Formats: sequence, C-alpha cells, structure tokens
Amino acid sequence: MKLRHMAAIGVAAGMWLAAGAALAGDVYLRGGLGFDRPGSAAFTDVDCSSTAPAALYGCGSGGDGAPYRSAGDFGTVPAVELAVGYGSGAVRFEVLAEYRPEFDFNGHANFLTPERRQSVSAEVSSVSGMLAGFVDLAELGLPRPGPIEPFVGAGIGAAHTRIGETTMTFPATTTTVPEGSRTDVAWMATAGVAMEVAERVTLDLAWRYSDLGEIRTDRSAGRVVWRDGSREPLPLDLAPTTARLAGHGLRLSLRYAF
Repeated sequence: MKLRHMAAIGVAAGMWLAAGAALAGDVYLRGGLGFDRPGSAAFTDVDCSSTAPAALYGCGSGGDGAPYRSAGDFGTVPAVELAVGYGSGAVRFEVLAEYRPEFDFNGHANFLTPERRQSVSAEVSSVSGMLAGFVDLAELGLPRPGPIEPFVGAGIGAAHTRIGETTMTFPATTTTVPEGSRTDVAWMATAGVAMEVAERVTLDLAWRYSDLGEIRTDRSAGRVVWRDGSREPLPLDLAPTTARLAGHGLRLSLRYAF
C-alpha cells in the first residue's frame, strides 16, 4: 500500500482510539455542498504494449515529445456530502458519503503535432464513502479566535467512479473509446473552521484534499468514424486506459447535534 494511504489510515485510527477514551458525546448529522478542482490529468494506457486487445495510445512519444496520452483537466467538480458523526471532547469521527454528479474531462491527445485538432472529452461521475476523524484544536487548549473553532481531519475509504464514452476528434475522424467504471481506495485530508450558529447547529467551512483513485475505461469495442463518409467505420477492440482523480476543494456544511 502506498505511503500516503498508510498515513491516512494511521491518522484515522489514532482519532478513533482517542474517541474511545471518552464516555460521553454527541451524535450529529452533517450535510454540505462544495466543489473540487482536480487540476491537470492525463489518460494513458494501463499497458501500452498490449496488442490483443489493442492499446489505445501505445508506447512511444507524441507530437509534443511527451509519451502518448490525452492531457487535460476535469474543471470544477461539484460535490454533495452527507455524514453521521459522533463527537466527544476534542475528537469527532464520521461515516461520510459524497456524490460528485456528472462533470467533464476536456483535453487533447498528442498523436499529431500540437497545432492540429485532436480534442478529447468525456463525462465522469463519482460516489465515495469514508471513515473520517477530526480534531477540534480549541478543545486541546490551543487559542480560539473568538467564536471560531479550528479543526483538522483525515479519512480513508473507497470511491466508485464512472466514465462515459470518450470522444476523440481529429482532423478527419472521430474515435470513440468505451465507457468504464472502477472502485478504488480513496482518502482525504482537511482543515477548517467551525462556528456555532444556533443551539445544536454548527456551520463548518473547510479546505479539503481528496484522492479518489483511478478512473478507468473498460476493455470493450470502440470505433473510428470518417466524418466525410469516405470509409466504413472501423471497429476497435480496445484495452483499458486510466487517469487519476485527485485535487483540492472547499466544503460548506451544517452540523446538527441530537
């Protein structure tokens, strides 16, 4: 397991143990909205040397000198979250679910020289579930800036991500790459501030880094279409491709303690 996954597990486990040392606490429900900015990403072959099925990109370098790929970004990704939590003293822990509805990947392949048309687009969506732990720093005796209570946290779990058909548009042809889905290890780290806005109601504003693992297209039938109709469509038996979905974001949420 990668070092970052082990670190997230260690932080979450430590928070759970600390919570278990206290006897009394509050159960709460938290719901929120936010967005992520995954930044740049690149789709490449899982195995560039695959021939049956055929690798989409293959081994070697493209017109820009980089390995064959489709490079771009996912833009701004909306997120909806719902959590059930328990807080005692300085420690809170949650079972957290997040849904990221359809968002777009937009980029360019590098088979041709950079000035030629080779745009790439696809729709993606993701559902994740995590076990998360938080530490309210003011409860540890650190300075409290007025009514604001800073906190930090981490979580680990799984994400199921789906990508629809990928469309690759070249000067004379359009290539369609099959859709796909994958469940992978996911983790997050967060820091934010909380403020009580009513009895039993707390407003949270948090920065979050989320790593949702890999997005993959499945092995399946793709095709190449000549847009002028000069040739019959060419079927393709394509091997999987992959890209990573990770980035920074913001969350605004409300907690209601029972």
